[in-house]
Amino acid sequence: MKMLISSLLFMSGLALSTGACSPTDEPVKTEEPTPVPDPEPNPDPTPDPQPTGGRALVVYFSCTNTTKGIADRIVEASDAATWRIEPEVAYTSEDLNYNNSSSRANREQNDPSARPAIKGKCENLADYDVVFLGYPIWWGKAPKVIFTFLESHDLAGKTVVPFCTSHSSGIGSSDTDLHRLATGAEWKQGRRFNGNESKETIENWIESMNLNFNNDTNAGVFDLSEGTNGNAPTVKLSSGYDMPILGLGTYSLHGATCVNSVKAALAAGFRKIDTAHMYDNEEEVGQGVRESGVPREEIFVATKLYPNQYSNPEAAIEECLRKLDIGYIDLMLLHHPGANDVKAYKAMEKYVAAGKIRSIGVSCYYVKEIDEFLPQVNIKPVLVQNEVHPYYQDTEVMEHLHDLGIVVEAWYPLGGRGHQKELLSDPVLSEIAAKHDKSVVQVILRWHLQRGVVAIPGSSNPDHIRENISVFDFSLTDDEMARIAALDRNEKHDWY
Repeated sequence: MKMLISSLLFMSGLALSTGACSPTDEPVKTEEPTPVPDPEPNPDPTPDPQPTGGRALVVYFSCTNTTKGIADRIVEASDAATWRIEPEVAYTSEDLNYNNSSSRANREQNDPSARPAIKGKCENLADYDVVFLGYPIWWGKAPKVIFTFLESHDLAGKTVVPFCTSHSSGIGSSDTDLHRLATGAEWKQGRRFNGNESKETIENWIESMNLNFNNDTNAGVFDLSEGTNGNAPTVKLSSGYDMPILGLGTYSLHGATCVNSVKAALAAGFRKIDTAHMYDNEEEVGQGVRESGVPREEIFVATKLYPNQYSNPEAAIEECLRKLDIGYIDLMLLHHPGANDVKAYKAMEKYVAAGKIRSIGVSCYYVKEIDEFLPQVNIKPVLVQNEVHPYYQDTEVMEHLHDLGIVVEAWYPLGGRGHQKELLSDPVLSEIAAKHDKSVVQVILRWHLQRGVVAIPGSSNPDHIRENISVFDFSLTDDEMARIAALDRNEKHDWY
C-alpha cells in the first residue's frame, strides 16, 4: 500500500515529480520502476545557424532525439535554420531517473530558480523573425534549459512558436509559462506532437498560422498583373495575412446607405472594407458584411481606435468587436498619435495573441512618429494609413515605411473633402484619362497602385463602386507616372 501511494504521488506530480526523458521524450506513467534509457550521445557543440534564405529558426532541446525529429520536419516544411540547445553538463541516465525523486532532472523541475547552464549562445538570432521553440515535456513542463535559453537571448519583436513532444500528455501550460521570460516577443499558441507525427500534419500546422517567415511581404511592390476588374490583387502583410490592395472607405456613410454600400462593394468584387470608431458606423459595416452573402473569411475588415479611447483600450476593442459582430477583426489601427497610444497598441497586441485581431497598425504616423513608436512596441505595424494623393504624394515617408516592410495605405486617395473637385478636374490627369478611355478617378487609383500604395476610395454609388475596382485592364506608362509625380504640391488637406 505504501508503494502504491508513493507511485500515485509520482504520477500526479503533487508531491514528487514523475519523469524526465523517455524514448518518447515523456515521463512513462507506471507504478513500477522502469529501466531508464541511456541518453543519446552528446553531439558536438551547436554552431550558429546558417541562413537558408528564410527568416525562420528552429531552436530545440532534445535528449533522446524525439524532439529533434519534429524539429527536422519543421525545417523541411519551412526552410528554417536550426540551433540545438545543449546543456553544459550532459544528462546521464541517473540524472533522468524519474523513479528517483532526488535525480538531477527531478530536482531542477521542482526548483523555480534552477537554470542549467547551456553551451554557447545563438549569436545571429537577430537574423530571424520567427523562432520555433521545441522541447520534451518533463512533468508537464518545459525543461529548465529552455528557461536558460530564453533568459540569455533577446527575442523582442520576434514571433515565437512553441512546440513540444510527448507520448500522451498535452502541452498544458508549458508554453504559456514561458511567456514571462520573453515578454517582448509575440507568442503563438503552442502545439504538442508525438514522435511519429507526419510531415503533412506539420505542414498543415505551419500553414494555419499564416507565418511570414520568408520575409516575403511585398510592402511597396504589387503584382498588378494578378488583378482583373472586379478582383483586386492582395499584398502580404508582415503578419502573414493577405490584404486586398483596393478597398471601400466608409467615412460619412451611415444607416441604410452604409449597409447598402458595403453590400454593393462586396457584390462588385471588393473584399476590403475600412471603418473606424470615429465614423460611428461599425454596426452598419458589420451588418453589410453579414448580409452580403460573401463568406466571412473572404472579407478583410479594418477599423480604428480613436485617441479618446486609448486610456481604456480593452473596453474600446471589445466595443469594436461587439459592434462589428463578425467574429474577429482583420486589421485594427490607431487613428492617429495621442496620449496613451503605446498603451492602446500593446492592448491590441494582446488581442492579436488571443486571435481576436489578426493584424495591427497605425494611421497618421510619419517618419519621426514611426521611428519613435517602433522601439516601444513588440509587433511591428503591418500598415500605416496616411493622407496620400497626387497633390500630397508624401514620397519620403512612403519610401521610409516601405523600407521598414510596412504597407502604406492612402486615405483621401482622391484629394479629400473640399478638394476632390479640383483634383478630378486637373488638366494633366484629364488628358491621361482620355488617352486610356478611363475616368480621372480610375487614373488616380491606378497611380496609387503602381506606386505601391493601397487605396480605399469611398462611395455610396454602385456605379462608382464598380468603376473604382475596374483599374486592372490598363497601365500608366513611365512618362505618365512622371507627369503625375510632377503634380505634387506638398499640399496636405488635413491637420494630422
